[in-house]
Amino acid sequence: MFTGIVTAIGTVASIEQRGDLHLRIACPYDPESIAIGASIACSGVCLTVVERGGDPGNSWFAVDVSGETVSRSAPGQWEAGRRLNLERALKLGDELGGHIVTGHVDCVGELVGKRGDGDSIRLTIRAPADYAPFIAPKGSITVDGVSLTVNGVDDLSDGSCTFTLNIIPHTGEVTTLGALAEGDRVNLEIDVLARYLKRMQGLAG
Repeated sequence: MFTGIVTAIGTVASIEQRGDLHLRIACPYDPESIAIGASIACSGVCLTVVERGGDPGNSWFAVDVSGETVSRSAPGQWEAGRRLNLERALKLGDELGGHIVTGHVDCVGELVGKRGDGDSIRLTIRAPADYAPFIAPKGSITVDGVSLTVNGVDDLSDGSCTFTLNIIPHTGEVTTLGALAEGDRVNLEIDVLARYLKRMQGLAG
């Protein structure tokens, strides 16, 4: 379980194609604090640590990425040099600063607009029709592992929607969101509460 509060940016340092993809991700964590078998969210994807090494501030951990995970996440995410938003699993007693995040990507969205808005950046993301009903103004959504609040939603004729987000300077600097460009694809995880409410509504209907 995660909160969508990114604690570091990692970089895909190397890739090995085995039965699954085997990735080594460089990061600033202390390797002694990373347990084998621990869960780390990598741009919104919960992965299991299978190896670790390096020194504090210049460490790495390795993960195996299944074909299912590759097919469900943003194209190009698992390539050498790719920067990833990292969050370690929530511990009992930790502050819940964002919202409840599972680390399971629901769908891939596309950045269709980016512009300045005061000191912030306003992003417009298009979400597919199957998940448009789960996105609501002032609701929570996770974009590439970052917990964000939806500003507004526009429903489109094909059943999909676009939604807007404001990225404050701090968030833009400590995550990969500030470097996004129009046309980029992003991992989306809908609010778990919205998922259950939609299911209950469907059963009631």
